Amino acid sequence: MRVVSGIQPTGNLHLGNYLGAIRQWVAMQHQAESLFFLADLHALTVAIDPKELAANTIEMAATLLAAGIDPDKAILFNQARVPAHAELCWLLQGTARMGWLNRMTQWKDKAGKNREGASVGLFTYPVLQAADVLAYQATHVPVGDDQRQHLELARDIATKFNLDFGVELFTLPEPFISPAAPRVMSLRDGTAKMSKSDPSDASRINLIDSDDAIAQKLRKARTDAEPLPDTMAALAERAEARNLVTIYAALAETGADAVLAQYAGQGFGAFKPALADLAIAVLSPIRERLTRLLDDRAAVATVLEQGGERARGLAAPTLLAAQRAMGLHV
Repeated sequence: MRVVSGIQPTGNLHLGNYLGAIRQWVAMQHQAESLFFLADLHALTVAIDPKELAANTIEMAATLLAAGIDPDKAILFNQARVPAHAELCWLLQGTARMGWLNRMTQWKDKAGKNREGASVGLFTYPVLQAADVLAYQATHVPVGDDQRQHLELARDIATKFNLDFGVELFTLPEPFISPAAPRVMSLRDGTAKMSKSDPSDASRINLIDSDDAIAQKLRKARTDAEPLPDTMAALAERAEARNLVTIYAALAETGADAVLAQYAGQGFGAFKPALADLAIAVLSPIRERLTRLLDDRAAVATVLEQGGERARGLAAPTLLAAQRAMGLHV
């Protein structure tokens, strides 16, 4: 079992990133051979500030390390250190079809009405995603609902390449779905996902937030006046209340019904301080480790280079085999 997953280096991570993805990555590194990368090549599909991208890459890597990614157990690197990602992407663009890419929901959403003004990279983004996992013969890829379509495309590309060139080269990756991964919503709107792009910093808990900031954001989080019930089913129409219970359960690594069994009948005046104490207990050690790591950014860059060297070694045989299958390496 080999797991491959990436995340764009787009700035500070928040609680939703941690509970929804990073904590699962930390667990995966003990379950399977794991490669985790900073998707800096994917970041080039939109306008970038080079200095900001470089800084974000180091800061994102430091955050992953602070959250528990162990470079002795998992391979951590940034895409740009492994040329096979870009090279294989170009080879696979001969296999991928315009119709397939035109159907990608994220392409339609991100390009909007300005498709003519969108970058070619934004359109072919899913082909690079396919190369990201196929280069390593990944057996499993962690995906959320918004990425299932892209994983299916990767499987389609792999199948067509194998058939077109009469080889059994690419492994068809399966989705890795963690039942424990919660959907964390905004603290200001329980119907919207917690997001770095939300203009209100009060909508999210950043992993770099101080203890006081965490407590204040949770104290001011939108809720309602009703007490907590004893089942999650009773919260079906109470999005903000359901979100806070979900966050508590995820941080405590327990079930939401167990949380409600403890707090049923109580109001948010009692629940929010308890949630804040729990969030601080979980997140403050991560913040402290992150602060220490960012005091030595060169050491973090060394981790990425060492990970890149290991990743290059794993990707090279697949790239060579693809080149040979296509008559490019004789």
